Amino acid sequence: MTATARAAAAATIAAAATASKSERAYAAVKARIVDGSYSPGYRLVLAKIAEDLGVSVVPVREAIRRLEAEGLVTFERNVGATVAGIDPTEYLYTMQTLSIIEGAATALSAPLIGPADIARARAVNAEMRDCLQHFDPVRFTALNRDFHSVLFEHCPNPHILNLVHRGWNRLASLRSSTFRFVPGRAHESVDEHEALLKLIESGAGADAIEKAARLHRSATLDAYLAQSNAGSLSAH
Repeated sequence: MTATARAAAAATIAAAATASKSERAYAAVKARIVDGSYSPGYRLVLAKIAEDLGVSVVPVREAIRRLEAEGLVTFERNVGATVAGIDPTEYLYTMQTLSIIEGAATALSAPLIGPADIARARAVNAEMRDCLQHFDPVRFTALNRDFHSVLFEHCPNPHILNLVHRGWNRLASLRSSTFRFVPGRAHESVDEHEALLKLIESGAGADAIEKAARLHRSATLDAYLAQSNAGSLSAH
């Protein structure tokens, strides 16, 4: 192997190592944003994060740039990188859209949901009810997605199903859990889940199931908006 070839190979290996470290830094910082360890407004000090992760600043900087592109991080002059807050307008549009498409997906799935699916969804909902005792909003939200996945994953229309997945992923990028801000909504959500399961079990029509699923989703949005408006009023 020539010296040029050796140099090129070494450069390739170094680039791969940096990419791997960048991916690890990205996953670590995103996880901390999602679980609330890095709350909105938290200043992301690159050197400190690099020290915590045992890497150089370079892969951390690359990770922060990716998170900025996803809307989870913002840059402020004389401050640097900080964790972005929830964009109320984006959250509103995402939840409104998801209520429509997930309602449709659930209604289309209903005839294909069997007793085993109902039992699985009910078991997840039981875990959610147990979670209310010592409330963990991040775990509750993960279980909530598991529950709804059982109800919409049988949707025979792949285009609608793709839109549902995109909506859930968008919610996750906005913030890990709405229930962190409106914990009281979690109790109502569990009860509404059981009502939705009973509708499906009873062989209710598509319109009734779609309406129930849409109202369930929009009720969470309404609770968040009410809390946000109350906070805005109390701040003035």
